[in-house]
Amino acid sequence: MQQPQTITVAFTGASGAPYGLRLVEKLLAAKCRVYLLISSAARVVMATEQDLKIPAGPDAASAFFRTRFGCEDDQLTVFGKDDWFSPVASGSAAPRQMVICPCSTGTLSAVATGKSDNLIERGADVVLKERGQLIVVPREMPLSTLHLENMLALSRMGVTVMPAAPGFYHQPESIQDMVDFVVARILDHLAIEQTLVPRWGYQPNGRDHRS
Repeated sequence: MQQPQTITVAFTGASGAPYGLRLVEKLLAAKCRVYLLISSAARVVMATEQDLKIPAGPDAASAFFRTRFGCEDDQLTVFGKDDWFSPVASGSAAPRQMVICPCSTGTLSAVATGKSDNLIERGADVVLKERGQLIVVPREMPLSTLHLENMLALSRMGVTVMPAAPGFYHQPESIQDMVDFVVARILDHLAIEQTLVPRWGYQPNGRDHRS
């Protein structure tokens, strides 16, 4: 029996909660297993932008998100920021794919310099050392020289830097359409089929179906 594709997703304190939530929703719909990491600042952002009060403990948070997304118990697990015994913390067990969405500039800096002071930073460090796939989705403007230098450093390590900058050629009619544009590009890079946004050149005169 083929094992499900397992992906680590981290929410950090940058604005852009809808991107992370939609990404997890679509990963679960694609039958992926998700290991979810949530920073303290991300909890504040989720409450501010989505009126989402995430329970404090990992078990309660796992149950909360399983109910929200209607997934099986073994399909989504939330790990605490200091859970050094989680699979995410070890190169022998961590998924080879990780997305930090949204990615704060503080997390960007920590990952670029190998800080590893919490499970999000350690998870990213593990993916890098194991030559896996790391995607970061920063949402900040304007970008300082330091931000750009950290992005360049990560890019040179093989990290895919995907700023949350939606396009408009698909003629978005709502905020959800703009969120879906960014999430669709992330799914493309994870090699997960998506029908959120029509591909360039395939729907020249019409809008594609969104699920």
